[in-house]
Amino acid sequence: MTLRHRPSTSIPPTGPRRRTVLITLAAGLASGSGLPAHAQSDWPSRPVRLISPYGAGGASDLSARVLGEYLAKDLGQQIVVENKPGAGTRLATELVARAPADGYTVLYVAAPYATAEALYGKGLSYQREQLRPLAMAMHAPLFLIVNSQSPVKTVRDLVAFSKTRPGGLNFGSPGAGSQPHLAAELLLREAGMEGLNVHMRGDAMAYSELLGGRIDATLTAISSALPHIEAGKLRVIGVASEARSPLYPSAPTIREQGFPGVVASGWYGFMVPSATPLEVMARLQSAALRALDDPAIKQKLLDMGLEASGAPGAEFAQFIDGQTRKWTDVIRKANIKIE
Repeated sequence: MTLRHRPSTSIPPTGPRRRTVLITLAAGLASGSGLPAHAQSDWPSRPVRLISPYGAGGASDLSARVLGEYLAKDLGQQIVVENKPGAGTRLATELVARAPADGYTVLYVAAPYATAEALYGKGLSYQREQLRPLAMAMHAPLFLIVNSQSPVKTVRDLVAFSKTRPGGLNFGSPGAGSQPHLAAELLLREAGMEGLNVHMRGDAMAYSELLGGRIDATLTAISSALPHIEAGKLRVIGVASEARSPLYPSAPTIREQGFPGVVASGWYGFMVPSATPLEVMARLQSAALRALDDPAIKQKLLDMGLEASGAPGAEFAQFIDGQTRKWTDVIRKANIKIE
């Protein structure tokens, strides 16, 4: 399998111009925000907590630790990754939203952040205004996968196959309201297919059901499926990306197979409490972008099934807003409700 890298992301320079860069970056971060502009020149003087919204051992945890090691060297202080799984990432988000705004508690935010309001409504224990996007980190492309014994080899084959199944297709997804669940709902709608999402506890169970022929397809991250794909037991028929993924470049995008609206991925980034001092935010953002532009870091992330996509806070905020609008529309049209 051939792996390719994206072009390097432009990042703020270091060296003699550092102070000018911090002032410029702080001004950009502060624009329209009402955030305090005072600096904390001694930051960080103690370990920084990086809160991961998922359990130990998964892509979120492992990638957070890879980035944490880089940040520790860059900032000269220990980065402690803490796993706070539960409630669809809401526990971790609430913890950081209520944390002191001193730069010592950072959220490793994930895709469910953009859909929480639409899925849980008044059940949220925090407000989005309590947190500020600091830097985009990476994407986890979602691949459309079927059993290799299936006659389905393309997305159009899948559409035709769905018409032969009473009640339509059975999709497997790792949890109600998850990004794979929403992506499958989007595909069903865009392709005019009937189908049912079967919710499971994680990707491993979805692949087990797919291997056993108890579901027809799954649309999720590829890393844990690769051994089955390489063994010829599972088949990749598409990826829900705007362009082909370096993780599996032979897989055509779903949009190039005639369904341009089907673009979806998991993603991660950094957020902090909104009142965090601007110089602290600027230093964190600059260090994060340097990490994500490092070739060794990019390769480690690719090995985990993740594509580095570093972008500063303003771009990350726009991305989150776009994701929120997009998936809120899907949630409403599919009448998805989570108690």
